Amino acid sequence: MLRHEFHPGKLVLGLFLLIAAIAYAGDAGGIWDTPWFVAFPLLLAGLLLGGAAAAVSYGIRGRPSARSAATTPSRPVDSTSDRISDRSGDGSREV
Repeated sequence: MLRHEFHPGKLVLGLFLLIAAIAYAGDAGGIWDTPWFVAFPLLLAGLLLGGAAAAVSYGIRGRPSARSAATTPSRPVDSTSDRISDRSGDGSREV
């Protein structure tokens, strides 16, 4: 059983952030030369594709509250604790 839900939008955005970090780490290490403006298209593409993936996932799965309400077993309601009793006869109520 999964401990948490899978969020593909976060995965896509994280991959693009990782690619940008690797590009600048390679530049800092002297492996290759990365221009300063490379991060903008990478981050913009990551945000757009991550948002699209999140929208598709939301469209397929629906809202989390609707899913959890459908999977939560219903338990019987105990109405005895909600009753107000007037046993003393003098008008005072026990809650």
